[in-house]
Amino acid sequence: MLFIPYEVKTGKENMQIDSDLLDNAIENQSKEPVFRLYGWSPACVSLGRNQKDDFVDEEFLKDNNIDLVRRLTGGRALLHADEITYSFVCPVSYLRNGENVVDSYKEISQILIDAFKKIGIELNFGGEKKYKGHKDYCMLVSTGADLCYEGRKLIGSAQFRKEGFILQHGSILYDYDHELLEKVFKEQVDTSSIITVREINPDISKKDIINLLSNVK
Repeated sequence: MLFIPYEVKTGKENMQIDSDLLDNAIENQSKEPVFRLYGWSPACVSLGRNQKDDFVDEEFLKDNNIDLVRRLTGGRALLHADEITYSFVCPVSYLRNGENVVDSYKEISQILIDAFKKIGIELNFGGEKKYKGHKDYCMLVSTGADLCYEGRKLIGSAQFRKEGFILQHGSILYDYDHELLEKVFKEQVDTSSIITVREINPDISKKDIINLLSNVK
């Protein structure tokens, strides 16, 4: 597996790098998967590929130094701030069940399950469940592709497929600013259905998570 170490970029740069990794893999017909870790600066709202943007207050985002980008992948909006993001690119044929979308999510996500288990965080796949909260905020919807801790969502992931290759990326919540979430999504956000690394174990630093994931195989 080719590993690209953690780096902090703008939202536009991060989405371009993920897109380039996918396109390069297709162009070279790469057999080896690519695993990348990254952060966001400044904070950024990313919209799903086909998501409407009518809820977005661009003036508020600009005033608060928050970027706005659109992802290759689908789903709902995310506020990327105090998190670690991963991306994984591979040919469909690399996976045992790559043609099956749900199974491919689970196979790729097993990398994260195995890593977090090493620090005592047991993760399980989510279920098809909608939670109370703003219809535009992705983390309030748990699907079979997401990873949960004791029934609360910690990692949300999404996929995009192109010419026999898969790009899967996802957000690992280290912490979040509840007040800022509500301002961005213009509604009270019930966060009882999500959890952060810091809530699970405040002694685990963001650097600890980055180091942990930097050693996956």
